[in-house]
Amino acid sequence: MTSTTPESAADAIDPATEVGLLALTVADLERSLAFYTEAIGLAVLAREAANATLGVAGRPLLLLREQPGAAPWPRGGRSHTGLYHFAILVPTRPDLGRWLRHWLELGLPLPGQGDHLVSEALYLEDPDGHGIEIYRDRPRQAWRWVDGQVQMATLPVDIDGLLHEAERAGEPWTGLPAGTRLGHIHLQVSDIRRAAAFYHDVLGFDIVARLPSALFVSAGGYHHHIGMNVWHSRGAGPPPADSVRLLFFTIDLPSAAALRAVRARIEAAGLRYRGDGDLVVIRDPSDIALLLHVGPAARAADAAALAAALGD
Repeated sequence: MTSTTPESAADAIDPATEVGLLALTVADLERSLAFYTEAIGLAVLAREAANATLGVAGRPLLLLREQPGAAPWPRGGRSHTGLYHFAILVPTRPDLGRWLRHWLELGLPLPGQGDHLVSEALYLEDPDGHGIEIYRDRPRQAWRWVDGQVQMATLPVDIDGLLHEAERAGEPWTGLPAGTRLGHIHLQVSDIRRAAAFYHDVLGFDIVARLPSALFVSAGGYHHHIGMNVWHSRGAGPPPADSVRLLFFTIDLPSAAALRAVRARIEAAGLRYRGDGDLVVIRDPSDIALLLHVGPAARAADAAALAAALGD
């Protein structure tokens, strides 16, 4: 049976909800800034001591906090809860091809790749081992749903086609284009059932794909805003204090009423949180910090205020 209706929560989160930005620790801030500006194409929006805010067209997407000498994020084998990758969504296919051409012109190796039917994605890591996806979406009308689950796969990307579209567009590389945003985030969690109980039953995200070892949730029929897996983290705890890590990510709600509705469900579930009418700070069952607030962070000062609200 084909259905375009995902597994909705009893009290669904507002369909205009998105993920907004994330904060990471890094071992060497100068090294990370060089990577994110030169190779990825983000711009530095603010810099103060050991912290920096990066984004596109003035919109913050990434906060970096230096932790000198921190160990890199482990890959493979038993790991910790936290970030699997964060995903930068560019507006068009030529934009993705233009970024790839720039990456290759820097002499860097061809990234990992995946044609997921709903999107075309390229995968890489930053100097600290944080996973990054850069992708473009196919039009929503091309997505296929079966029994309420969006159909995704991992097929080879048409690399030549991407590069050809960039050449045909004829635009020079000047960094990531306006309209680029954080499309989704993928987490390493300790337990899928507990993650579903939190993100679906309490926060109100729809379940758009469910596997024994992974879960994908979204708002408003998107293919996924948050992915979760236990591939390297089943039963694991947070990373050690001397390792780089995900500090938090934000969930951007479109109105104060939408935030109040989520906060009411958090309170009804008896979960601990901090915050007031404009902000909710909470940790999920894997001890990953989320900041729920109204609207995207429009300026570096907004992003800095969110980071300060975490309080750690």
